[in-house]
Amino acid sequence: MLEALDRLYEEARNALEAVADSEGLSAWYSRYLGRKGAVTQMVRRVGELSKEERPAFGRRANEVKAALEAAFQARSRAIKEAEIAREVEAGAIDVTLPGRPLPRGRLHPSTRILREIVAILTRMGFQVYRSRDVETDEYNFQLLNMPPHHPARDMWDTFYTTEPGVLLRTHTSPGQIHAMREYAPHPIRVILPGMCYRYEQITARSEIQFNQVEGLAVGRRITMTDLKGTLVEFARQLFGEDRPYRFRCSHFPFTEPSVEMDIQCILCGGEGCPVCKHTGWLEIMGAGMVHPVVLRNGGYDPDVYSGFAFGMGPERIAMLKYGINDIRYFWGNDLRFLEQF
Repeated sequence: MLEALDRLYEEARNALEAVADSEGLSAWYSRYLGRKGAVTQMVRRVGELSKEERPAFGRRANEVKAALEAAFQARSRAIKEAEIAREVEAGAIDVTLPGRPLPRGRLHPSTRILREIVAILTRMGFQVYRSRDVETDEYNFQLLNMPPHHPARDMWDTFYTTEPGVLLRTHTSPGQIHAMREYAPHPIRVILPGMCYRYEQITARSEIQFNQVEGLAVGRRITMTDLKGTLVEFARQLFGEDRPYRFRCSHFPFTEPSVEMDIQCILCGGEGCPVCKHTGWLEIMGAGMVHPVVLRNGGYDPDVYSGFAFGMGPERIAMLKYGINDIRYFWGNDLRFLEQF
């Protein structure tokens, strides 16, 4: 039986050398070393031998099994390496070819116009001041010269929270109080960009959420002339030297006197369209001299200091600048619109 075992060993070695792929390896293992393999079956016949022959046969059987297992592992590694080499060669990459460009994201049009506005105003000497979106009634209204039940509050349809006296800010103006109280009594010149929220009907020119950029300058001997000069220079840098503009008298509780600044509608060239309500003009911001009550609430003596403030809607300005006729596009997440920018 030892001779038969040796012959089986040689047969298995020769068969293993002829195997060329993984499927052949699996078949070889099942044929010789599996539960029903030839070597396994021969080892189980050890009971047919005499007691004297069994030790020698057992030692040789273990040697054969160990040798075949080692040969199988070595052949497996060689075949796998060969298969990997063939796959790599078949799918070789030409590293000299140009790479495929990755698609790049785009800035949202609101972000683009916000950055442009901030860049212009910072060049004019304003610094960015961030204020919070969730405000108290005191900062959003009372400190801005609008006590409870004041009729001017009807100008802002407000989102109130379940916490009494806490709301989503309706404008960035409460940031004026935060900035003044932080820097008083020193002169300041800040802009306050941020999101505002109003419970309004959504139309082509109004949304329930929108960006605003508030501007504030406080110091000694600041006049209405300083305000108009600042806004005119801003409009020229943003819309071009030749774009017509105008100022109109208005009213805001936190400024006195108050004005609104209009730009000739770019969409219709002043002829009149639904966006400009067929007037040929589109308001881009409200402004005015800071009310003495607001100055005092901010920590400044109105007998010594004066200041001006302005607030604008970047989406409204983007509509003018890029010829957009519906403000709802900004938050509709329509890629056909967003990919234009």
